[in-house]
Amino acid sequence: MDLSTIILPEHVFVGVSAPTKWRALQILSSKAASCFGLDETMVLRALETREKLGTTGIGNGVAVPHAAIAGMTRPRGLMVHFAHAVDFEAIDDVPTEWAFVLLFGEAGRSDYLNVLAAIARRLRTEGVLTAMRQAKTADELYSVFLSDTIL
Repeated sequence: MDLSTIILPEHVFVGVSAPTKWRALQILSSKAASCFGLDETMVLRALETREKLGTTGIGNGVAVPHAAIAGMTRPRGLMVHFAHAVDFEAIDDVPTEWAFVLLFGEAGRSDYLNVLAAIARRLRTEGVLTAMRQAKTADELYSVFLSDTIL
């Protein structure tokens, strides 16, 4: 799975401030709606509905809020680095530094699982999280996340 076709460089945001998980979901919904030409309220409702089923905080400072959105034909994503870690009630109780927002069509639920697996594999690669913490700009963060070589 080529994550560079799901998360584009212009869909990476650094220094996003959110005091709570629910405020973070509002901000993420706004950014996703703007990037993908979607209705912000629809995106927020979908992300909140999913989050109420159980946390999307997968651990190691990462959350993957995701939802099916009517009319979407392929998975699309955002990568966000928060200015201050947000409590996403992650499974390991580590506050969330990064959110990967994934939106996909109703018929694309299996696509979402493939994207999630690709993100998880990338984050388990030795040195990736450390290098992501050192990235100062959206371009650096994107490059580090997608790079085949981590120093």
